[in-house]
This record gives sequence, C-alpha cells and structure tokens, in this order.
Amino acid sequence: MKTSRLTALGVAVAMGFGVAGCTVGPNYVKPTIESPAAWRIDYPKAAEVANTKWWEQFGDPALNGLIETALRDNLDVRVAAARIDQFMGVLTSSRSQAYPQLGYGGDVTRTQASREGITPIPSQVSNYFTLYQGALAADWQLDLFGRVRRMNEAAQAQVYASEQGQRGVVLTLVGGIATSYIALRALDRQLEIASATAANFGETERIFNLRFQKGLVSQVEVMQIRSQHQQAQTVIPTLQAQIATLENQISVLLGRDPGPIPRGKTIDQLAAPLIPAGLPSELLERRPDILAAEQGLVAANANVGVARSLYYPNISLTGALGSSSTSFGDFLSGPAQTWALIGGITGPIFTFGAIEGQVRSAEAQKTQAELTYRQTVLAAFRDTNSALVGSQKSIEGVAFQRDRVAALREFARLARLKFENGLVGYLEVLIADNELFAAELNLVNLQANRYTQAVNVYQAMGGGWVDLADSMTPRPVGMAGQPAAAKTP
Repeated sequence: MKTSRLTALGVAVAMGFGVAGCTVGPNYVKPTIESPAAWRIDYPKAAEVANTKWWEQFGDPALNGLIETALRDNLDVRVAAARIDQFMGVLTSSRSQAYPQLGYGGDVTRTQASREGITPIPSQVSNYFTLYQGALAADWQLDLFGRVRRMNEAAQAQVYASEQGQRGVVLTLVGGIATSYIALRALDRQLEIASATAANFGETERIFNLRFQKGLVSQVEVMQIRSQHQQAQTVIPTLQAQIATLENQISVLLGRDPGPIPRGKTIDQLAAPLIPAGLPSELLERRPDILAAEQGLVAANANVGVARSLYYPNISLTGALGSSSTSFGDFLSGPAQTWALIGGITGPIFTFGAIEGQVRSAEAQKTQAELTYRQTVLAAFRDTNSALVGSQKSIEGVAFQRDRVAALREFARLARLKFENGLVGYLEVLIADNELFAAELNLVNLQANRYTQAVNVYQAMGGGWVDLADSMTPRPVGMAGQPAAAKTP
C-alpha cells in the first residue's frame, strides 16, 4: 500500500515538472497602433527639453518651491503611493501560490470515555485519558496548466498600472500647480490694473467735480466719469475673491490648510518654456495613462488564461509529519510518530456553462481593455495636437493684443487731448478709456493662456520629466530602496 502510494506520488511530481512549461491562455501581444506621420504644428527640435524639469524654465523660484512642496506633501500622491503598496501585496500573495505552503498544528485533548460503550471499560481501569498531538503540514498545488503563472502575470500588471497611476497623479499635480500659479499671477496683475485705473478715474472724478462747481463742465459729464469710476471699482472685489479662491485651491494641492501663497515674478516677467518636439512613438512610451491602459490590457489578457485553466484538473500534494500519544513523556518518541502523504486531483466534468461563462466574461473584459487602450492612445494624439496648435496660436494672439493695447492707449491719449482743447465731448474719452481698460485685462488673460498652453504641451507629451518629478514624491513603503519595476516589453 505504501509503495503504490509513493509510486503514484512520484508519477504526479514527474508530471508536474514535465508539464511545467504549459501555460493555458493567450500570451500578451502589444496591439499595433498607427501613429500620425507628423504633428499639425512642426516646431524646431529642442534636444532633451521634454526630459527636464520644464517648470524651472519659467525662471520663478516661488513656482519651483510650490511644486517641490506639492510633490512632497500632496495627499493624492500619497494615496497613489499607498495604492502601489496595495497591489504589491496582492502580487506577493499571488506569487506565494507557486510554492509549497508549510504550516504546523498541535492540540491537547482530555477525554472521559463511557464505561458502558461498545467496548466496556473495567472499573479498575481509568476511563480518563489525555491525547497529545502535533504535526507539520505541507500543501502544494501543482501549477501544471499555468493558472498561478497567469495570476502572477495579472497581479504584476496591476502593480505596473498602479505605478503609472502615481506618475499620472504627478503629471496632473505639476501641471495643476503651474497653471494655477500662472492664473494667480494673472489675477494679481489684473488687480493692479483695476486698482490703478480706479485710482485714475477717481482723480478724474475729483477734478470734474471741481470744474462742475465752477461751471466749466455739465453734470452729465460728471455722472459719466462717476459711472466710469464705479465700473472700475466693481472689478476689484471680484478679482480679490477670485484670488482668494485660487489661493485656497493651491493650498489644497500643497497638502495644507487654505492660506496665502508666496509670489515670485509677475506675469510679465515669466519666461515661456521651450516647446519640445516629440514623435508619436516616443509619446507611447511617455504618457502614464497610455502605459497604465496597456498594463490593464496585460492583466485582462492574463485573466483569460486564468479562466481557461478552470477546464483542466487541479493536482495537489499534501504531506504531514507529526506525533500522537496519550502520554506527554512518549509524545516525541519513535512509536508515537505519524505521517501522511496524499496526492489529490480534482477537475470538472459537467458545469452547465459555469466555466464557459467565466471564460466568455474574461475575453470580453480583454476586448474592453484593448479598446480602452486604443482610445487612450487616440486621446493622447488629440491632446498633443491640440496643445501644440494652442501654444502656437496663443503666441500670435498675445502679439495681436499687445498691438491693440498700444493703439488703444494712443487713442485714449488723443481723445483726452481733444477733450482738453474743447474739440470733443467727454463721451469719446470715456469710450477710449473703457476700451483700453478691457483690452489691458484681456491682454493679461492671453498672456496667462500662452503660458498655460505651454504647460499643456508638456502634460500631453509626458516625457522624462515625469520620472524626475516622481522621484521627488514619497516612496511607497513596499518599494523603499527598490528600483522601479521593469516595464512589460
């Protein structure tokens, strides 16, 4: 009996090692993506620009400090790091299934037997006894058809996807801080323009009141300038509220309570970052969302193999070595030794579509993942083209608006000169001043949009800068001191 059991066990082990290379399910093949031949806007190539800390090109130490603080303290980045730890734990658990599981157990039982049972116990013999038992156990699920290997493949892809998720958070965070700071400096400049304009209109109103008292101007003209003054004053509290709201928003990104935000250079002093030239093939290797979507496809592909493995038998080996004795003194003696070795096999015969349904569901999820991956790539191409076009056109828009402001400034000067000489009424001056005020505010908006479009280019194209920024964030606990996981080829 012992020989036949050991023989069967040996055959099972031999089968396990002989078929170890058999893995059910399709191997992952990266989908072919047709990349556009060129972007709609061609820029001169700027070597390595896309792989640098582009925000430093603004030349504003205050902005650099805000981004460094956000990368260190932002809560979304910390959540993403914890998510990586979560999937690393799943991967560790999945990998453990490829190895024998060792355990131990022991118990002490005190029993009173019936003297009137099937085998009566004489009165001179005690019917109380104690049983001491202890054993070491091992269990091994032979991965003959690659179920565990496919599970490991899916778990590894989830880890890679979570890493890309963190890189995506970093990309969004850096872009969000930069655009918010640009918007904040634009509002600061608009507030300066509105305050200076309101002060000028206030002085003009004071002068007109004096002239009205001397009968030099009509009350109509006084009311016109008063309305103009009040219009400029109305803009100020609105801008102040927007500034406070934006400061609160940036504070949250910094991982701290709402409060004032340190300023550096003005919107006019900022330097626009260089626009990098990148190829579509490079884009596929940079964008975190594309890489994460691909890893989702890798995981879905592996899960098809996991589902198909349910059609095949599951072979397990179980062994136990221990001791059992009614006397503690004899517990570890040779006669008290016990052992067991069991080879088991289980498999489906009729499941009435249960496994087929799981396979069909896994294949459908794989199809969804592949379509999501392709859609993500298309969205990346769209974002990059739009950002490049927007960057180029925003530069043109700023140039045109500067010329318009200069023209309106001259128009306002000439209108005021004609009014002082009595050639026109104040209405013409009013129109010129109001148009100039609105044009100056709009110029600031266009300047901010120009810088924001440059930020959008870097966000759309990804690049090595994401890795540089990611290195400035807190490391997941399970990855401390470890190199970044290798990407699936």
